[in-house]
Parts: sequence; structure tokens; C-alpha cells
Amino acid sequence: MLKRFLGTVFAGFLIISPAVAQQASDTVAPERATGFKPGKRVETKNFMVAAANPLAAEAGRDVIAKGGSAIDALIAVQSVLGLVEPQSSGLGGGAFLVYYDAKAGKLTTFDGRETAPMAATPKLFLDDQGQPLKFMEAVVGGRSVGTPGTVRLLEEVHRRYGKANWSGLFDRAETLATDGFAVSPRLAGLLAVEGDKLKTYEGTRSYFYDASGAPLKAGVILKNPDYAESLKAIATGGADAFYKGPIAEAIVRTVREAKGNPGVLSLEDLANYRIKEREPVCFDYRALDVCGMGPPSSGAVAISQMLGMLENFDIKGFGPKNVQSWRLIGDAQRLAFADREKYLADTDFAPSPIKGLLKKDYLGERAKLLYGEKALSKDQVKAGEPTWDHALLFGRDAAIELPSTSHIVIVDRDGNVATMTTTIENGFGSRLMVNGFLLNNELTDFSFKTHDGGMAVANRVEPGKRPRSSMSPTIVMKDGKPLLAIGSPGGSQIIGYVAQALVAYIDWGMPVEAIVAQPHLINRFGTYEIETGTDAEAMAEPLKAMGYEVKAGDMNSGLQAIEITAQGLAGSADPRREGIAVGE
Repeated sequence: MLKRFLGTVFAGFLIISPAVAQQASDTVAPERATGFKPGKRVETKNFMVAAANPLAAEAGRDVIAKGGSAIDALIAVQSVLGLVEPQSSGLGGGAFLVYYDAKAGKLTTFDGRETAPMAATPKLFLDDQGQPLKFMEAVVGGRSVGTPGTVRLLEEVHRRYGKANWSGLFDRAETLATDGFAVSPRLAGLLAVEGDKLKTYEGTRSYFYDASGAPLKAGVILKNPDYAESLKAIATGGADAFYKGPIAEAIVRTVREAKGNPGVLSLEDLANYRIKEREPVCFDYRALDVCGMGPPSSGAVAISQMLGMLENFDIKGFGPKNVQSWRLIGDAQRLAFADREKYLADTDFAPSPIKGLLKKDYLGERAKLLYGEKALSKDQVKAGEPTWDHALLFGRDAAIELPSTSHIVIVDRDGNVATMTTTIENGFGSRLMVNGFLLNNELTDFSFKTHDGGMAVANRVEPGKRPRSSMSPTIVMKDGKPLLAIGSPGGSQIIGYVAQALVAYIDWGMPVEAIVAQPHLINRFGTYEIETGTDAEAMAEPLKAMGYEVKAGDMNSGLQAIEITAQGLAGSADPRREGIAVGE
């Protein structure tokens, strides 16, 4: 492989944890603290749970402490997250799960992504003149709501891997919903900046705002008896209690009667929803197997492509202080995103050249574009021509994926590993609330345009199709055993967050508390995004000198990571959010 020395070490740039306070918003800049705020390293011998809210992580820990499995804990964590962090995930959303079954020694993935209603057409997000709607015009209301997958996913994996009684796994969330929980600073910050979108519909207006119309403040005790009733129904009746009967009827009625922007979801869509078990996408990088979720997620393919290009260079030798490391990482991401934009979508509907995209010789050819010492020009960053298993061409799409979402990582006593990214898409989803939970706006992850220059867009809306995602739950394997489980929320920035963490872990030897807290530098579409208020800003001028347009801003990651070692477990949660890692 080609190992090239490229450029100068900028010794003034130190990769350390960012000076970051809790993120107050999924889409708006938070207030920041001053000083050093590293991730917290947690070490345990037997099991560990890492999640974005302490109440949720502790619920999962208690399930395993009482003899439950990783999947049992996952159900408890998700049911609490849907209550205390409703803006990010919940019963009304979808999820991707990467799971290692220790007994079988097998890695697999489960696709709980939302699906487009059968009445949806490729013109769902076009106006009367055939032009794409503005993004928020499409989001708020019923038009954007896909068939939720999370509840069916939880039931399916519990049937296969659960040890504890299903009905008891919702107890903690049900109690919190009934007795009330303290609104977290993060949720309060989101509400403060959300504006009128959450006031569009009575359900969210009456729940998240007080009688005077002011958003709830941190520390206020919030009760959600409707959510408690929904959990009771699911606990006793299984997923069918959600996908059929009164809850399903309430969901469909809310979507179809949404004022100003109704949707087309039907009872049949809910009743017919199914989970898909899929083979993981794995890539050999530095003698490790990096495995994740394939389409309809673009995460594992894009990350694998980035790593496949980077392995042609001495990233370890350059180190995190060298601007050339960031040039290589940034432009490798741009090239991966160019392929993603053209080729990746739900493979049940749009054939994708995944094998071709991940071939070493193809990625070696793509890596040759990185041999210089300057930023790639716009003309150089375009989709490649991987080998196809069949002849079919697609145009470039126009999908927008905004940050929200949550991530959960769990390792149980038996060595089973679950890493799941879970979402309702945009912060607060469609802004529609029903039976105590928010409904997703996942359909806006489809391309708003259907064709590009006469060629169909792979990620266009089609009945029953699953929109493309960037969610990247990942397990790094060594000699057939899990070494690291990781993932993050953050919209299409997820790919950059996880890839950067993997490079930091594999190439730079950083511990888990550092890889989740390091300052972010991401380049998806040409502009180099660097995390404001962190030492990443020291890279701004060197990157500009290489020809990049540079933009400083807040980077909304929420990485959770657990490392599995011979001595036990080491985990950490991203200090930008409210998460923790706990265990015994």
C-alpha cells in the first residue's frame, strides 16, 4: 500500500476534549461552558449500559443487574428515553440495531426503519408546480410521518434474545410517566428555542408549554399519563397493541387529520409493518473488522469507504496534530458522500453496487485523488464508477437529514453486545403527539426530487420503501470477537462523527473517553465544518491555506462507546449531552 508523507505538523493543535456545556438544542447553538470537559471513563467487570440520559441508562443497568440480557436492557432504556428525551427517539420512530450474539458467536443487524405509506407517491414532497417543498413545510404535520418501526423491533429481538419477562421491562418508564420526572436542561433548552412549530398542534402545545404559553423550564416535574397507558398496553398486548387497535387508530387519525399538512398513513401500513434482519456490512481495516448497518442506512458503507481510502496513507504516523490528517479524512469523506448521494438507498427497491463500492482496488483508485497536498476541487469530487452486479444508473438526490436521534450501547454479563441508533428524525419529529409520544418525520429523509437529468433518484419516495439514513451503529471485531461498540446521533454528520472516532481509536490509540469527546472536524459537501469553542478552531487557517472553505459551528454529536477488554469493560458518553455509562 502507498504510504506517503504529506505536509507539516502543526504542533499548536492539540486533540483534547472540547470545552462544551450540555447541548441545549438538536438544531440551535447551546450555551457553552469554559474550561476542559473530558468524557468520563467508566470501568466495570461484568456489564455496562451507555445512553443519552441518566434515567434511561440506570433503567437498563437495573434490568441486567436483576438477570436480564442486553436486549432486555435495551427495551427498558428505549422506553425511558422516549419519555425523558422525546425530541430524539421513541415509540413513534425507528431504529437500526447491530447485535453480537455471544453464544452463537454471530454478528447480525436488524432494520427497524420507518416505511413510506402504501398511498405515498414520488410526488409526496413536490408542490403543485412540481417543485420540491421547503424542508420545514414538509416536516411539520402528517405528510412526513412514516410507519414507525421501533416497537416491532424491540419485540422481535426480545423474542430471540430476551431473558426477562417482556411486561416488566416497561415498569421504570411507566412509573416515571405516572409520577413525573424532572425536565432536563437539554429538553428545556430545546423547548426554549423551538418557537411556534411545537405550538402548531394541541397535543405538543399543551404538553410542552405551560398555561401562559411559556416553554417548560429545567427541573419542572412533568407527568405523562397517556404515555404510561401506551406502555401498559404494549406491556400486556405486545407490539400488536401498538400496530393494531386503539393506539394504531389514534396514530392514523392524528396523521390524516393534521391541520394544514395531512398525511396518508393507514391502518394497513401499521398492521403490515415488518422488521428485516440483514447481513452486517463489514470492512477489514488495519487487521480489524469494522461492522455496521447496510442499506437503507448509508452509515457502514460510507464509513468503510472512508477507511478504505485512508488505509493507503500513514494516518497513524501523521497523528491528530497534523493538518494533512484532516485533509485526508475530510476529502475521503467528501468522496464517500458523493457515492452515497448517487448509489445508496433501500436495496429492496433500488439495487446498489455495495460490493463494488467496498472493493479494495476501487477504493485504492479513489484514494489516488488524495495524493496531493491541497483540497480537492469541486470538479474532482464526484461519484465513482464501481463495478455493478447488474446494469442500472441513478441520478444524484436531494435529501436533507437534520440532526436529532439518540444512541444506546449495551454489553451484558454473557458478552452479548447491542449498539442501536434510534430516532424520530428532526428534533420533535413531525411535531405531532399521540397517546403520549411524538410521531416521526422520517419520510423527509427521502429525496424531495424524483429525477436528476432524466435518471431516477435511488432514494426517491416509493410505497413501502425505507428512506436512506446515516445512522451508524458499529461494532469493531478482532479475531471474531467484539472489541468496541459505538454510535452517535447527529443527522448526516453521524458518519463523520463515528469515522473520526474510529480513526482516533484504531490509528491514534485514543481511549474511549477521548474518542467520544475529541473536537470534531467534518467535511461532507466541500465546506470544512469545525467545532466552535474547541481546539479544532486552530485548524481553520491551515485548512483555508489548503483551499477549503471553513465554517465554525456547533457539532451535535452524542457518541456512546464501550470497549471490551480482557480486564473488563471501559465506556464513556459524549460530554456534549446528558448521557452516562453505568454498570457493575
